[in-house]
Amino acid sequence: MPINEAKISLLDWGFLHSDATYDVAHVWDGHFFRLDEHVQRYFAGMEKLRMSIPYNETQLTVLLLKLVGQSGLRNAYVEMITTRGVPESGSRDPRTCKNQFFAFVVPFVWISQPDQGLHLAISQQQRIPSASVDPTIKNYHWLDLVMGQFEAYDQGAQTAAVVDDKGNIKEGPGFNIFIIKDRQLRTTAKGVLEGITRKTAIQLAQQLGLQVKLGEISAQDLRQADEAFATSTAGGIMAITQVDHQVLGRGQIGPLTQQLKDAYWAMHSQPKFTLEVDYELPL
Repeated sequence: MPINEAKISLLDWGFLHSDATYDVAHVWDGHFFRLDEHVQRYFAGMEKLRMSIPYNETQLTVLLLKLVGQSGLRNAYVEMITTRGVPESGSRDPRTCKNQFFAFVVPFVWISQPDQGLHLAISQQQRIPSASVDPTIKNYHWLDLVMGQFEAYDQGAQTAAVVDDKGNIKEGPGFNIFIIKDRQLRTTAKGVLEGITRKTAIQLAQQLGLQVKLGEISAQDLRQADEAFATSTAGGIMAITQVDHQVLGRGQIGPLTQQLKDAYWAMHSQPKFTLEVDYELPL
């Protein structure tokens, strides 16, 4: 159905309790990128949350291919969602809920335009601790990220990085964060979503001969980086050219970030990482 006609019950715990998991893949030039890994992560999240849908991984893949084919979109953002559902009347027992499955396709979403750098502010907002909500399961617990965004807007920035209780950088709303210093690539090791684009950036950096280190990144590390970038399904590898009031490099996309970005988009034409959409198949 048209996306503006899709509906969810007000009583669904996905809405009332943010009791849901999801994943997002993208289609570029008529091909899904690393869809198998997105589907695997989605099923892993459901297993951890004791949810299920009436499809296996292969069936879901076929469904998503048909959904994109019916949309006709060559460059698309594709989301799959499982909510807890509606419990029996008067019950607070999640075992009485029937899990609900949703999927939708919209035109490709850019967090940042590909030829522009991001102005990022370091928020004082703390990320929800991973001991409370497992960040490796994609979830809608975004209030910490949303309040961080408001801090960024108040400072004239485009987006935010939230921190842990020690002030170390965690992630942004929908993206992981990397810095480059002396040809070493660094990103936060724990307490963040293990993004598919994050994984891709690490693999590409290793192929380019860059040293990669996973660990803590302080606010000062980010401000003093030679280069920095964000990674997300919605935009790929996106340069960060300003942190708070500190311009990184010359305020332009850095050379190593550009190399990684070019290599990332080149992967979209490699059959090993892509799955072609058939735009003639009926849903």
